[in-house]
Amino acid sequence: QVQLVESGGGLVQPGGSLRLSCAASGRTFSPYAMGWFRQAPGKERAFVALIRWSDSNTYYADSVKGRFTISKDNTMHLQMNNLKPEDTAVYYCAGASSSYHYTQLMVPKWYDKWGQGTQVTVSS
Repeated sequence: QVQLVESGGGLVQPGGSLRLSCAASGRTFSPYAMGWFRQAPGKERAFVALIRWSDSNTYYADSVKGRFTISKDNTMHLQMNNLKPEDTAVYYCAGASSSYHYTQLMVPKWYDKWGQGTQVTVSS
């Protein structure tokens, strides 16, 4: 069994930064792609960013372009800069084992592995 574990969430003031990480434990996990999604209270889970594992191509939601950076080494990371109150949400990392077009990977249902989520709160 592969488990994804997020870390790095917390409380930050508007304009501040946080770095989230997502580590895989258990069996060796070789995803086709991994992504970050977020879910605010009363809203659906929304795409944030994804990275294709083979070539490190990245894709972002328009709302975070220029502020967030997804990257990977043996772990996936999300560097979040210039945070805004509307970024407040539970952030989930996800892994997709199969090959899909990047537009499909902006939708949660194509991912087969999920972390438990980490809370990010942006408030003064």
